Amino acid sequence: MADTFLQNEIFTQYIFPFLLMFFIIFAVLEKTKLLGEGKKQLNALIAFVIGLIFVVAVGPKLIVGNMILFLSVAIVIIFVFLLIWGFIFGDEKGFKAANWMKWVLGILGGIATVVAVVFATGLNTQVVSFFSGQSQVWTSVAFVIVIAIALALVLLSKEKKSS
Repeated sequence: MADTFLQNEIFTQYIFPFLLMFFIIFAVLEKTKLLGEGKKQLNALIAFVIGLIFVVAVGPKLIVGNMILFLSVAIVIIFVFLLIWGFIFGDEKGFKAANWMKWVLGILGGIATVVAVVFATGLNTQVVSFFSGQSQVWTSVAFVIVIAIALALVLLSKEKKSS
């Protein structure tokens, strides 16, 4: 894959971390009014100096970089789950699902999101090898749980009909 100019080391190692820290520090100083009201130039100067110090320090820059990567992945995962949740719990005028059906579909949507993340990260081979190890205990436990959930859903639907 070809590198773009935004993937250049000058950007990734110096400019992006500096801008990130500068804007975060400046926003915090402006919001808290720590140095007083109407001190934008002083807040900007302090944020500039802290941003420069941050760019020079390697350890904190690596930590923040890793946290930003985690945050961006977590935001995408939460967004996907909320899209599924919105489709399930949305109030469309034509179709009205029962409350228990909404919750079951919501749980299934959550499970689908977890499964999608496992496959997208490539952890599926580790999960399969974990469940198909030397003993078949985990596979049996998984089947018992699935059967118990199915029975509980059937019994709940029969109770609702009889009441």
